[in-house]
Amino acid sequence: MNPRHVAAVAIALLLALLVWRLLPASHAASDVIANPDTSRAAIDAKSSATDHKLATEIVTTANGESHLADSLNAPGGNIRSDLEIVNQVLEAFRTNFLAAGNPVGDNTEITAALTGHNKLHTAFIPPRHVAINSRGELCDRWGTPFFFHQNSGTQMEIRSAGPDRKLWSTDDVVLTP
Repeated sequence: MNPRHVAAVAIALLLALLVWRLLPASHAASDVIANPDTSRAAIDAKSSATDHKLATEIVTTANGESHLADSLNAPGGNIRSDLEIVNQVLEAFRTNFLAAGNPVGDNTEITAALTGHNKLHTAFIPPRHVAINSRGELCDRWGTPFFFHQNSGTQMEIRSAGPDRKLWSTDDVVLTP
């Protein structure tokens, strides 16, 4: 066989393998990105291997920008959906930093890690997101910084002070995954 034919066949096989490998990943990520309101139940329905793949791809698509937090504090949303969005962002962080688990520290430190001040320089939330105040804190829809309580390396309680803007009052809304 002619050496040119051998090289052409090898290149064709490599391209076919590359296309086969990338196509399923692109479709899975674009399905979630096209619908940033993807429910937690829909994500939970996938296997843990798929969840790992999905979270990684969400973060690395669209020129490295994450769209997970696009609906956070959106006018049509509510505080429960906001807490779920923050939880999904934290899950994406944990997926990409398996050994480290949750980001640690107070709200400012956690927000910094989620906006790209991490070893991968990956922004899970855009640094100029409307939900981030001038002090670098991730805030609820009333402008009050979320309270993060790390229950374990893989579980983070997220608390909103609610409409009265006072933590630890009766209208607080808490998500403990």
